[in-house]
Amino acid sequence: MPDRRPILFFDSGVGGLSVLAPTAALLPRAPIVYVADSAGFPYGTRSEGEIAARVPALLGRLAERYDPRLIVIACNTASTIALQHVRAALDIPIVGTVPAIKPAAALSQTRVIGVLGTEATVRQPYVDDLTARFAADCTVLRHGSAELVELAERALGGESPSPDRLRAVLDGLFAQPSGDRLDVIVNACTHFPLLEGELAAAAPHTVRFVDGGPGIARRVAYLTRDQDWPEVRPAGRAVFTRLDAAAQALAPALARHGLAVIESL
Repeated sequence: MPDRRPILFFDSGVGGLSVLAPTAALLPRAPIVYVADSAGFPYGTRSEGEIAARVPALLGRLAERYDPRLIVIACNTASTIALQHVRAALDIPIVGTVPAIKPAAALSQTRVIGVLGTEATVRQPYVDDLTARFAADCTVLRHGSAELVELAERALGGESPSPDRLRAVLDGLFAQPSGDRLDVIVNACTHFPLLEGELAAAAPHTVRFVDGGPGIARRVAYLTRDQDWPEVRPAGRAVFTRLDAAAQALAPALARHGLAVIESL
């Protein structure tokens, strides 16, 4: 019998779809469960203590219900704060999402890069460590924006973001000293690649954006390289910890990502 255990993607909202998409493309027969902790959204404004307690407990419940073969924490904030706690609690392979500072530094010609994430992510020591290891010769500017997370959520539901609001968010990077030389921005929140085209259009000069989605997809493919899959991918499931009207309104967008079934935890 084929192994029908899913890959489970977890985020506070719908940003993790930017990680799900490249993974699903690499593994076209993999069963998928996508979980949005809508009752806890947004993580970027919560304390480290709240996230460190909430995420392992919630993933424990999800592991019992869906028996995943692997869990992807498709959220930079949850990964930088709770990844070690989840790995200690669960006997399942866990893949985290961290800011793509290494590839950004490799791409930068001006040696000025930006890290655009949530407030909780950009202040983490993990970002300091990545910067020291992979971008020591770069000026690394950081900016946290809860508003951009909300704009991305609404955009997936069909509401176009205001270019003026996007410019205001980007000013948090470009208005800093050396911001005029910034040439690569790390989308350090999985929500932000959902707005990459709009962000590029709103930037004051040409800039490249990078994120961890493709690298995570390759890691998941490697970790599952010897495993069996169903002959045809079953309908994917989107699970919300609070299934309200806003979540239901995302049904068309979720269906485009192969998530035909919507349910609550």
